[in-house]
Amino acid sequence: MVTGTEGKTGRWWPTAAVGAGVIALCYGFARYAYGLFVPRFSETFGLTTVAVGVLGGLSTAGYGLGLLGSPRTSAWSARGTVLLAGAAATAGLALMAVAPNVAVFGAGIVIAGGSAGLVSPGVAQLIGETAGRRVRARAQTWANTGTGLGLAASAFTPLLLLGWPAIWAAFAVLGAALTLIAWRTLPRTDPAEVVTGSAHGVLPLVLNSVLIGVTSAPYWTFSSSRLTESGLSPVAATWCWFTIGVAGLLGGSAGRVAERVGLRAANLATWTLAAAGIAVLALPDPGLPGALVSGALFGCTYMALTGLCILWASRVFPTRPARGVTWSFLGLGIGQTAASPLAGATASAIGLAAVFGLTGLVALIAWSQVHPRAAPPEHRGVRRLRR
Repeated sequence: MVTGTEGKTGRWWPTAAVGAGVIALCYGFARYAYGLFVPRFSETFGLTTVAVGVLGGLSTAGYGLGLLGSPRTSAWSARGTVLLAGAAATAGLALMAVAPNVAVFGAGIVIAGGSAGLVSPGVAQLIGETAGRRVRARAQTWANTGTGLGLAASAFTPLLLLGWPAIWAAFAVLGAALTLIAWRTLPRTDPAEVVTGSAHGVLPLVLNSVLIGVTSAPYWTFSSSRLTESGLSPVAATWCWFTIGVAGLLGGSAGRVAERVGLRAANLATWTLAAAGIAVLALPDPGLPGALVSGALFGCTYMALTGLCILWASRVFPTRPARGVTWSFLGLGIGQTAASPLAGATASAIGLAAVFGLTGLVALIAWSQVHPRAAPPEHRGVRRLRR
């Protein structure tokens, strides 16, 4: 059992690595893989476009329920919350695999979506309780890259010559294995002795998260359509999705960068690269090289920005990181929910290329964080720590 500051001086990477694995399961397979298989689901259950949207909404609803419940479960046990997330992902995927009708399939989607809402706050809280102050930022951002790992691992599964129930069953088996590994390896903790502080900076954190949601939703929803529109094949588009996931692993370096240059500078630099990556798809003919560059920039900066949000949340709520991450990711979800239909309506009026150009410009709103009131808090304990 990890207790006190002495318990936080050991190796941080096993907890971060296992946390990343469970995040990969909950996001890459249990939440985001749904979109890759929509044509197959539609064929099996005879879904209309409206029904597809309803099922996607169920996933978002489950995600929201998981987020709302995560602060309470994390206060009870951060380790237990991560294990609950893994079990929910496994159960949801298994239920979808054996679903005899769309109602059971929808129930599985809700359970699987809930796992994603639980896992990030749980992992953030566990790392906050076990990682030393010197390495906590690195541990948080590297664990967060599990989403990219899951995206990369699931990218090519639609090309497999198997029925989707068999693929979903394999996802469930993998989920059971990862949850067992987490049960065997994640540390048990007592409440962590971390620095205290007020939560007066929660509004800028939420606004930053909403901006991430607003600028990422068009990419998640319409980037494949934009690439197809520009002449790329479905296989090329799959490679771009894979690139998003692989490049997302580089987002783990954001914690180290934030330690060196400060959270505000790291956040602003990342936002600038994100705007550039999104805007590449506004080019009349980005081609495969441009698409790959765009995917790499988007994947890396999306994982970095969400990782930096976790650091930001941990500084606003130093003793309860899970609460801060819940606020942040709720803002992210609100931004994505609002932006997807807005981007679709705008695309019908002015085209997808213009949508990506405008989205890139919107991302530059983050430069308002040069003002101290809109900026993330910097770490005030570093100097004391190094004495």
